[in-house]
Amino acid sequence: MIHLDSLRVWYDEGPGTTDRPPDLQTPDVRIGEGELILVAGPTGSGKSTLLRSLNGLVPHFTGGTVAGRVIVDGRDTREYRPRDLADVVGMVQQNPAASFVTDTVEDEIAYGMETLAVPPTVMRRRVEETLDLLGLAAVRRRVLHELSGGQQQRVAIAAVLAAGPHLLVLDEPTSALDPVAAEEVLSAVQRLVHDLGLTVIVAEHRLERVIHHADQVMLVEDGQVSAPLPPAVAMAHSPVFPPVIELGRYAGWEPLPLSVREARRVAGPLRDRLAPVLLADDAQRATGGGALTSRWSWSSLNPLTLRRPAAISPEAESPVVADVAGLTVRRGPHLALREVDLAIRAGQIATVMGRNGAGKSTLLWTLAGALRPDAGTVGIGERVVDPASLAPRDRVRLVGMVPQDPNHLLYADSVGQECADADADAGRPGSGATAALLTRIAGAVETQRHPRDLSEGQRLALALAVILAADPPVLLLDEPTRGLDYAAKARLIAVLRALAARGHAVVLATHDVELAAEVATRVVLLAEGQVVADDPSPQVLAGSTAYAPQVARVLHPVPLLTVEAVRAALEGPC
Repeated sequence: MIHLDSLRVWYDEGPGTTDRPPDLQTPDVRIGEGELILVAGPTGSGKSTLLRSLNGLVPHFTGGTVAGRVIVDGRDTREYRPRDLADVVGMVQQNPAASFVTDTVEDEIAYGMETLAVPPTVMRRRVEETLDLLGLAAVRRRVLHELSGGQQQRVAIAAVLAAGPHLLVLDEPTSALDPVAAEEVLSAVQRLVHDLGLTVIVAEHRLERVIHHADQVMLVEDGQVSAPLPPAVAMAHSPVFPPVIELGRYAGWEPLPLSVREARRVAGPLRDRLAPVLLADDAQRATGGGALTSRWSWSSLNPLTLRRPAAISPEAESPVVADVAGLTVRRGPHLALREVDLAIRAGQIATVMGRNGAGKSTLLWTLAGALRPDAGTVGIGERVVDPASLAPRDRVRLVGMVPQDPNHLLYADSVGQECADADADAGRPGSGATAALLTRIAGAVETQRHPRDLSEGQRLALALAVILAADPPVLLLDEPTRGLDYAAKARLIAVLRALAARGHAVVLATHDVELAAEVATRVVLLAEGQVVADDPSPQVLAGSTAYAPQVARVLHPVPLLTVEAVRAALEGPC
């Protein structure tokens, strides 16, 4: 099905290009039909380059120099352009909405077949089959931009699947999806592999969502691609790994579990060790120090062991720096927020969660002053200023917003120029502060590169550094870990904790439950534009069926959320 014949890619062209190490290099790899291959590796390691090589975007669109060959279903991608491979390879990019060319679900699914001149009778049959396969029949006539993110993701997959490709390539397919929608998409993909014999290549940073679905894993690090490995072998050597693997390594479990189900089978002794530590002294005496049961109550737990090391727990009397009262916002005919009351205090890291379409992004854009409410009030800062009333230059010094698409904030022709412009806008020209922030969040990034040439995670880190250069007291982040690997996420967490320690208020809208478990001091759960929960993060996340992180699922009913918290409970705070 796929033959990677010692592929090497250099993005430079001209004399001497091939004298330096390539930007991407693969061994001689063959992948058969009906395989689900996970491509894993750090941000910027070359995963997207590998995926784009499979449908000819590399080199026909990106340019550069290519040695070796990529053969897909007998076609050499050096000789066939992406349009000539459309009937063989279907690719879904990270942002599915960016690929839509029609208005409705049904038209979008049919469009690809129209370009391939599929006969109308065959087209109609494939549309119906694809709608049923991906659970889209109920929304077939809906307008695309009115769908949730999970539905849009399934439509994007349906649009390429209906064309009848033999290979489906997915780049970060769950990065913008809530946990339930992500599982729906991955379950649909797995059905395609098992029932139709489709070959699927998936690049994904949130390995906890997909590792247990994969048949084999290809690791990518510094442009070097491994041969396909069994998932357990790959995770034993991978520089990136999900929390369940981290917990297994800490607990010394052999073999390492790949799923929550496998981990729970061996986690009994660890839960028994944690129970007496977590129970407060009076409760421990009352129960004789026995194992923690599902009937625990928060009042019976030792608060010292529930506190995440180095996490910020602001005092109740810290000043309110972001406040909304009776907030109601319409987006067209849709009521996005309904009478929301919310007060964010200095030093808090509040995570806003909920399914796709719950109103999370609308809340952040309204706090940022980009949307005006239909009813209610918005106040930012201790002087309670309406951000919508300020000029943009004054607004960014009060509240900084990093949107899901970082391209909206990046205008310069190089990373270095973006950093220099941000320093100048912040009144610190030549300080290098923004570049230092970028390195702290994303590691080393070449300053001469164009921002559009960066990976998704690197662009997001650059946008965050640009916003932080103005040092706003309120920071709003919409899906901040989209495209970030675990190391980059850890650096981001350190930055956010440091900001909270300095008195900044941070509000995150995210579907990343592992991020919420690591950094949030408070979780606000939205449903249909209303606040349905607003409590400290352990109370919201630990017992949730949809939003519990992997460690909490493995250790339930022990209410610990992260490996860091487990280590602190057993060994003491760091």
